[in-house]
Amino acid sequence: MQYDSQKIEQKWQARWAREGVYRTDGDAGKEKYYVLVEFPYPSGNGLHVGHARPYTAMDVVARRRRMQGFDVLFPMGWDAFGLPTENYAIANKIHPAEVTRRNIAFFKSQINMMGYSFDWGREVNTTDPGYYRWTQWIFLKLLEHGLAYKARMPVNWCTSCKCVLANEEVVDGVCERCGSEVVRREKSQWMLKITAYAQRLLDDLDLVEYPERVKAQQRNWIGRSEGADVDFATTTGETLRVYTTRPDTLFGATYMVISPEHPYVEAWRDKLENGDEVAAYRGAAARKSDFERTELQKEKTGVRLAGVEAINPATGGRIPIFVSDYVLMSYGTGAIMAVPGHDERDWAFARVFGLPIVEVVAGGDVQTAAFTDVETGTLINSGFLNGLEVRQAKARMIEWLVEKGLGRAVTNFKLRDWVFSRQRYWGEPIPVRHCPACGAVPAPESELPLLLPEVASYEPTDTGESPLSKMRDWVETVCPRCGGPAERETDTMPQWAGSSWYFLRYIDPANGAAAVDKALARRYMPVDWYNGGMEHTTLHLLYSRFWHKFLYDIGVVETPEPYARRTSHGMILGEGGEKMSKSRGNVISPNEIVDRYGADTMRLYILFIGDFEKAASWSPQAVKGCRRFLERVWGLLTRAAPSGEISPAHEAEIHRAIRKVGEDIEHLKFNTAIAALMALVNRFYEAGVTKGDLRALLTLLSPFAPHICEEMWERLGYRGFVVREPWPAYDRAKTVEDTAEIAVQVGGKLRATVVIPTGAADEEALAAALAEPRIQKALDGRRVARHIYVKDKLINLIAEKDRQGG
Repeated sequence: MQYDSQKIEQKWQARWAREGVYRTDGDAGKEKYYVLVEFPYPSGNGLHVGHARPYTAMDVVARRRRMQGFDVLFPMGWDAFGLPTENYAIANKIHPAEVTRRNIAFFKSQINMMGYSFDWGREVNTTDPGYYRWTQWIFLKLLEHGLAYKARMPVNWCTSCKCVLANEEVVDGVCERCGSEVVRREKSQWMLKITAYAQRLLDDLDLVEYPERVKAQQRNWIGRSEGADVDFATTTGETLRVYTTRPDTLFGATYMVISPEHPYVEAWRDKLENGDEVAAYRGAAARKSDFERTELQKEKTGVRLAGVEAINPATGGRIPIFVSDYVLMSYGTGAIMAVPGHDERDWAFARVFGLPIVEVVAGGDVQTAAFTDVETGTLINSGFLNGLEVRQAKARMIEWLVEKGLGRAVTNFKLRDWVFSRQRYWGEPIPVRHCPACGAVPAPESELPLLLPEVASYEPTDTGESPLSKMRDWVETVCPRCGGPAERETDTMPQWAGSSWYFLRYIDPANGAAAVDKALARRYMPVDWYNGGMEHTTLHLLYSRFWHKFLYDIGVVETPEPYARRTSHGMILGEGGEKMSKSRGNVISPNEIVDRYGADTMRLYILFIGDFEKAASWSPQAVKGCRRFLERVWGLLTRAAPSGEISPAHEAEIHRAIRKVGEDIEHLKFNTAIAALMALVNRFYEAGVTKGDLRALLTLLSPFAPHICEEMWERLGYRGFVVREPWPAYDRAKTVEDTAEIAVQVGGKLRATVVIPTGAADEEALAAALAEPRIQKALDGRRVARHIYVKDKLINLIAEKDRQGG
């Protein structure tokens, strides 16, 4: 009887869909369980093995939860706005909406091919006006509460792509995508005030179950620090304010550095003796990304502002001021006090420019290297701080600054407000009108969704404006407040917008009156288990947590955090451990594997490949091994004895497998769960199998390989679907091994293993060891002087000669 995976998989996928097996039942009598995977960007390349790994893993979790009696919500949708689709549309002269529709259809067919148990009745698409109506509504609420605003700021501008680039997209001053020159421009951008939630985003990490490395990434990005604002007088009469976490080192500040964008550089232009040199340096800095400017290993550059000096408030001495690109205007005050004796970057800069280096915390030789291990040192060369420990000196210096009116204690965050506008077409329109008399006026909620108009060209303008700006019939409108002429906002939202709340819309996807019904949100939130890539554990988690907290504050939801648990998976690499890429020709298409070996083989292998949380290399031979395993499972159909009971010979093994597989699923140890099932199948071939044994195997295997299990379930004469069967319970007493295989050592060296009853007494273990022929040969007639027995693990025999030699 041949295992025809293609025929079997198509049959059961059709039946599951026809009978709505995976619909969320909404049974209030059941405990809910919300399983979430990151919804994909539907690219033209479709599903790849990088998607298959997390989708399969969470499908296993969702299937097991259904069998455990939970009301499971396991949805899927599409994060479909974005630049790649727009660029493809431009190149191929096709509407982005049509590109998106085609890509989603292809992607969805691949997902269904894998047999995932998503509830497609809850499908969402961020480009659907019925969805982005509520994305726009959330933006209006943010605007209403003072958390959305417009500001002018420097951005990276690609002269060819004609769009703003993220810092990570600028390499050596050119665009990573096209290689064209990138320049810095001032642009008016919409911003979201995520900084208002910085402390709560930090504190509430204690409420969630995230891996510690994920929490650390969140904490580092938020970057809370405690220190002081310090005011430095200047020889021009202005005050230059800096933020420092080390006010105790103020006596060691021997120079200052300000950002090339600092307004004082322009204000002091007429006072500078080297204005042309400073202007040239500012121009060069404008061609670098923030990332390049702040690399720790880069060569230190800068220009002294000749003609202007600062006054150290602690020493009263004059110190030079430099402009350098490693200081960013977007962080702190755009100015720093430099203490080269105790900061590596300041020390390197001081060496390049021949600046004084003063030791103010005892312990190192600051003339040869910065002494940075200063958290618990003692202050020296610091006037009234001398002799104090660092912690005491910080507090005393802040007191002194406050007394003198020169500073104040400050808590600061590295977190910056979120740039929330893009000069592109394919994104959610921002529902704001600009009125000369009234300013930025929100569109009336009754007009939502504000739809994207049809445009002749999707390319940005040469001035960097969105393609929407050329649609004058759409742009020109009236002010909803005063009735005068106004213009619509032509920037669109970033791709992050739709993904910052999609988990809520899954709960109530067809609601036309609200983003989500409060009762349903109360029922299903928070997400119980959210899995995604490590590349999204910083910004996506941060942005979605921010939006959720805002919605919590305005009463839309009742949980302060959106996700109770977050896990992440490792990357699938090509053979040899190389990253998969088209250029290397090592990209694996799930379609090829499914066509050749079947979806169940693909599912099994993608979880058997290795530790789920770590990167793993693809192995064609191991794929074949998973197919052979399923063929062996299929072969049990003709071997099963008719008894519907679990056979006594396999009872303990089956109970141990139930415990092992269940525990491993909870701890993401899918590979060892599958290994346990493989071992169980081997035992069935060795010692025979009953219909009852096979029933137990199919319930355990079905979350991993559901198609073959449904077919075998039906052929064995069982009714209904195996996925609707209860997850089997195990009897702890029956999981205990009857026997234990122990190592037998002679003089500390392993010589044999023997099988003894579990919990055997000392004398019984010794007798079994001495009866083993290999041990008799190793002893070679010597008497055992003593022995060491570790119950159920090992016995070490020390012969007379071994003892004398020791």
